[in-house]
Amino acid sequence: MCLAIPGKILDIFQQDDLPMGKVEFGGITKDVCLAYTPEARVGQYVIVHVGFSLNVIDEDEAREIFSYFDEMDEAARQEEAEGHA
Repeated sequence: MCLAIPGKILDIFQQDDLPMGKVEFGGITKDVCLAYTPEARVGQYVIVHVGFSLNVIDEDEAREIFSYFDEMDEAARQEEAEGHA
């Protein structure tokens, strides 16, 4: 399964003639190629897959996605607890 996750753009710069961004994912910062989202700006959220920004989303949508991840985490913990009970 492949997963694309939201991250917040902290900085935008050029590298090898490509638009790049420093993007934060829950405290971890990675360099991400912004070539597919040239409209992206510092402070915005982008959906990232394997180092490429695929889509710009608003903060509310990013928070909604984060809440789904939290729900999946909780379900996995519950399943693990039930399996060990």
